[in-house]
Amino acid sequence: MSWNNTVIAVVAGDAREQEIARCAVRAGATVRAYGFPWPQEGIEGVYHAKDAADALKGADIALFPIPGITTEGALFAPKCPEKIIPTREMLEGMRKPGHIILGWGDANLKGHCAELGITLHEYEWDVDLMLLRGPAIVEGVLKVIIENTEITIHKSNICLVGQGTIGSLLTNTLVALGAHVHVAARNPVQRAAAYAAGAESLTLEQLPEYLPKMDIVIGSVPKRLLEREQLKLLPKHALLVDVAAPPGTIDREAAAELGLKTVWARGMGARAPITVGRSQWSGIVRRIEGILEQK
Repeated sequence: MSWNNTVIAVVAGDAREQEIARCAVRAGATVRAYGFPWPQEGIEGVYHAKDAADALKGADIALFPIPGITTEGALFAPKCPEKIIPTREMLEGMRKPGHIILGWGDANLKGHCAELGITLHEYEWDVDLMLLRGPAIVEGVLKVIIENTEITIHKSNICLVGQGTIGSLLTNTLVALGAHVHVAARNPVQRAAAYAAGAESLTLEQLPEYLPKMDIVIGSVPKRLLEREQLKLLPKHALLVDVAAPPGTIDREAAAELGLKTVWARGMGARAPITVGRSQWSGIVRRIEGILEQK
């Protein structure tokens, strides 16, 4: 399958996108890029666009980041000096029929794509890709905890809210490090798995009983589950780490007002950009090959 006439735009993201752009060049595509940290030496074979619209101009396929879009519609681009909010005018520069591969799209992006005949391919919830980048995310979360606490993980009381793919990897790691891990989840199967891994399992309704004893709380559900009333129950030294996509698990504004240290640990896959960039590419390339086969 030839990629020689395929133009790929890599827009927004972090250092992972550098590796994704390199992978796209090696596959034979013409690559245009904007919005992620640009190395001083450049990226061989990649055109560094002046803005997102320039990167998307003439692209058959656009690659947007895995981390979720913010409530105002901006793509994940922590090092970009401007917010990248996909507009109709920006997207209409793509070739027809266009395709966008990304973690997940919001209603605004989906609306523009429907009007322009652009197909969205979402892969945020692909379990195989989540597992491939999971170790880097777990290492990133451990780094956040170590840098923001004055206690060891060993013997600390940690509450994990949510027990999906990343939550379960965190549970296994924290249990292995000797933490007293409490897992709060709605799904009884997930709670049973957490119990089997050595954690104490709780329903969400039991959280108020346990929060006063917690040193660290980690949220991994992209839905607000910890609001002001629950946060008031935490000790003042507690660290809150939210690893979920927008809007996150924790009411971070309320936590700040209550004087609780909170870290929104988005994009933890960037902790190992080459490893994670290549794992993401393995999912992206499957989708691109599917698109090219239909031509």
